[in-house]
Amino acid sequence: MDRNLNVLHEWFLGKGADLKIRRLSLTLAIVGFLFHLSLWLAYTMEILDIGNASPDLLDSPLDALYTPFSVLLAYEVYQLIRAIPESFSTAVGKQFEIVTLLVVRDIFKQLSDLDFSGGWSIDSELKFIIVECITFVILFVTSLIYRANSSSEMKLDFENEDLVKFVENKRIIALFLLGTYAIIALFSFTNWCVSLSEGDGSVTREIFFLDFFTVLILADILILLISYGYSIDFTNLARNTGFILSTVVLRVAISAGGLSSTILFILGGLIGIAVLIISLKFERFDNEDYHLSSE
Repeated sequence: MDRNLNVLHEWFLGKGADLKIRRLSLTLAIVGFLFHLSLWLAYTMEILDIGNASPDLLDSPLDALYTPFSVLLAYEVYQLIRAIPESFSTAVGKQFEIVTLLVVRDIFKQLSDLDFSGGWSIDSELKFIIVECITFVILFVTSLIYRANSSSEMKLDFENEDLVKFVENKRIIALFLLGTYAIIALFSFTNWCVSLSEGDGSVTREIFFLDFFTVLILADILILLISYGYSIDFTNLARNTGFILSTVVLRVAISAGGLSSTILFILGGLIGIAVLIISLKFERFDNEDYHLSSE
């Protein structure tokens, strides 16, 4: 295996790098939460004057949850990229973990905007929150199913040159995706800061995640094509194609709004669960048939 590639992978995506970024993310999440909460308190007490900037993220203490969840989402994206060389299905599971956090972050925002001053009533906003909560539960279950059925440890047979070369290619794609992630994050944050200063401080799912999932789909397709060069097994091809389909549905859901987005999130989760369970079931059948024929 190429030594320079090994070094780069260990620096940016190795276990040591992951440990450092995890600690940094937790620190930033806690500090960011307390800082955001202090800004809300200062704004509420009229100590802080934001001028023409948008007050959208300072009109409720629940808005302070946006900051730590955004940091955790950034770390989850990094975890997704790390999982790509290890297991395609594990990386897909990380995608569902990301969209699960996206949905729950939106729920917090919706709850902070609810106004019950006019009395208790099940209006359209409350109905939408209920649907989003159901979506969250389905995506959460999907994430757990993937976590339970996907191996997080990379198991390589170094005598198999094709497998080693395939993993090398996935590591190159992961490093490229990491660089793209940094560029998209910087560009999205800069644009959001400009919008915030102009009075539009809304934080939507489209910011960063729409562009990142687009690049992620392209990376998944590239991995699929490379894998077909090493194996022409239809089951493996169909399974990975199904995973990509679920990712495409999630990407469309991120850009959609209202009830359409929740339906698409649920659809993406159901597709992912179905593809994983069916592929695992038939894989067991194949293994049983192989053992029977060997006896």
